[in-house]
Amino acid sequence: MTQNTPDRRATFLVWGALGIVYVVWGSTYLGIAVAVESIPPMLSGAMRFIVAGVVLGVIVLVKSGPQAFRMTRKQFLGAAGVGLLLLTLGNGMVAVSEQYISTGLAALLVASVPLWLVVFRFVVRDRPKALTLAGVLVGLAGVAALSLTGAQGGSAVGIVVILLASLSWSVGSFLSSRIAMPSNAFAASTVEMLAGGAGLILLGSGLGERLDVSAVTGRSWVALAYLVLVGSLVGFTAFSWLLGNAPISLVATYAYVNPVVAVVLGALVLSEQVTMQIVAGGLVILVGVALVISTERKGRRPGPDEISEETSDKARGVAREEARAEG
Repeated sequence: MTQNTPDRRATFLVWGALGIVYVVWGSTYLGIAVAVESIPPMLSGAMRFIVAGVVLGVIVLVKSGPQAFRMTRKQFLGAAGVGLLLLTLGNGMVAVSEQYISTGLAALLVASVPLWLVVFRFVVRDRPKALTLAGVLVGLAGVAALSLTGAQGGSAVGIVVILLASLSWSVGSFLSSRIAMPSNAFAASTVEMLAGGAGLILLGSGLGERLDVSAVTGRSWVALAYLVLVGSLVGFTAFSWLLGNAPISLVATYAYVNPVVAVVLGALVLSEQVTMQIVAGGLVILVGVALVISTERKGRRPGPDEISEETSDKARGVAREEARAEG
C-alpha cells in the first residue's frame, strides 16, 4: 500500500501533465486564429514570444541564478538560429496561414513535422527502419491529399505557407540536436524566444505590418495573453517535466493528439467545417506519424524510469525543439 501510493501519485502527475500538453498545445492554433483577427500575424507572434521569453528568463534567473545563462558565443548563436527557424519562420508562417485556412487543416499539416525529420535523417545517411519509412510514405500521402485537394479548408496560398512553416520547423528541430546549444534547456528556450520575437518584428515591419492598438479587439488581446501564459509557459513547463519523468514514447503522443484537439476546438469555437476530406486526410497523416513514432521508440523499449542514453540525447532533444515550436 505504501509502495503503491508514490507510484499512483507519479502516474497521476504524468497523465495530468500529458493532458495539459494535449489540450494546451492543441488549443494554440485556435488562439493564433483569434489573435490574428485584429493583430497583424507577425507582430502578434513577436509580442507573444518576446513577453514569454522575458518572463521565462526572469524565472530562470530567480530559480537558477545568472550561471544558467552561461554559454559560449557558438551556443548563443545556435539557440538564436534555431529560434529564427522555429519561431520567426515556423510559427510566424503558421500565423500568416491561419488568415487563409482553417485551424484544423493547419494543425493537421503541421503534424507532418516528424515525417520530414525522418526524411532529413535519411539524407544524412542515418538509415531509418523499413517500418519508419513506410510510416513516412503513408503520412506524406495524407499531406499530399490534403494539400492538393485543399480539403475545402482554405486557399492554396495558406496551404503553401503552412507547408513552408512545417519545413522550417523540421529544419530547426533537425539542426538543434546537431549544433552547439546552451546546456540549460530553459535558458536556450529564452534565447530562442527572444531571437524569434526579434526576427518577427523585423520581418513583419519589413512586410508592412503596423500595429493599430485602437483596432485590436478585447478578444484578440485575451487570445494573445493565453498564448503567452498558457501556450508558451504552462505548456512548455509541463512538457519539460514530462521529458524527465515519463517514457519518451508516451510523451511523443502529443504529436498526433494535438491536431485532433485543434480540429475539434476549431469546429466548436469557430464553427469551422470538418469535411470528409479533412477527416480522411488527417487520419492518414496521423497513422503515418503514429507508425513513425512507435517504430522509432521500439529499439530498447525503455520503461517509465529507464530511458537509454541515446533516447535521452537524441529523441528528447528533437522532441523538445518540436515542442518549443508547438507551444
